[in-house]
Amino acid sequence: MTIVPPAPDEPRRPLGPQDPGDAWVLAPTGEKYWGRFGAAGVLAVDPQRGVLLQHRVGWSHFGGTWGIPGGALHQDESPLDGALREAQEEAGIPDGALHARFARVLDLEIWSYTTVVADVLAPFDPVISDPESLALEWVPVDEVDERPLHPGFADSWPLLRSLLTEHPAIVVDAANVVGSVPDGWWKDRAGAASRLHARLSEWAAGGVQAAGLGLGADRWFPPVSMVVEGAARAIPDAGQQTHGARVAIVRADGAGDDAIVEEARRLVGDGADVTAVTSDRELVLRLEEAGAKVEPSGWLLRQLGARG
Repeated sequence: MTIVPPAPDEPRRPLGPQDPGDAWVLAPTGEKYWGRFGAAGVLAVDPQRGVLLQHRVGWSHFGGTWGIPGGALHQDESPLDGALREAQEEAGIPDGALHARFARVLDLEIWSYTTVVADVLAPFDPVISDPESLALEWVPVDEVDERPLHPGFADSWPLLRSLLTEHPAIVVDAANVVGSVPDGWWKDRAGAASRLHARLSEWAAGGVQAAGLGLGADRWFPPVSMVVEGAARAIPDAGQQTHGARVAIVRADGAGDDAIVEEARRLVGDGADVTAVTSDRELVLRLEEAGAKVEPSGWLLRQLGARG
């Protein structure tokens, strides 16, 4: 997790209205942290070019070191939204170019900093768009340690780097999950599947607890494939997905179990660590043979219920 350390003077900001979050938080021991509502930043990861680093301008605290684009959160802004907003403001990252993979949080009780690690979906060249950067560069992962790093980023980099190889994905047996709760789904299977998709989208957007996936970091934002069959295939296509929610609807042409196994096998082949959700015993065996970890429907319902 990248730490924004106390600075002797307030960061230089462009003239104009400031958000209420642009203020200091003073610790009882005297340290100051920038961001009344906390702060956040983005470590963008490009599989070909490496990670995007920011060379901090000399007048900033630890000026001349390399870190990641980030800054103070706005009032009522989520760390995920704030991190991506700051990255856009400081590095000119286009809308839709990133998808969050996981987040690490440094929580000091009086103040917190969230590092969002995000995958590049559409390649882009960063642009210095404010006075806080000397340079913005794509740095190969193996060369990051050769730069003079911001102390906070230097502390967090070993763990962040170790997690870059993790690519979780989730495949949901929608019929099994919907059928595990006697809520009248048999009268309207398409409606029940649509409601499940809405709940999955909210869950994915907020991040999946790391403990549930058996991984490090605090929250993950894995792609989710919801496989539907029979009457549920009539549900409408998913609306526009955000940087933190990616729930694809997979419509089975034939047997639903076959489509679930095929989707899991495809993701495993792409290098993902797949968690499949079903309580069908025969399907569990097929999914495990395909290389997926399997959780029962109750596992997913408990997580959805916790968010609700």
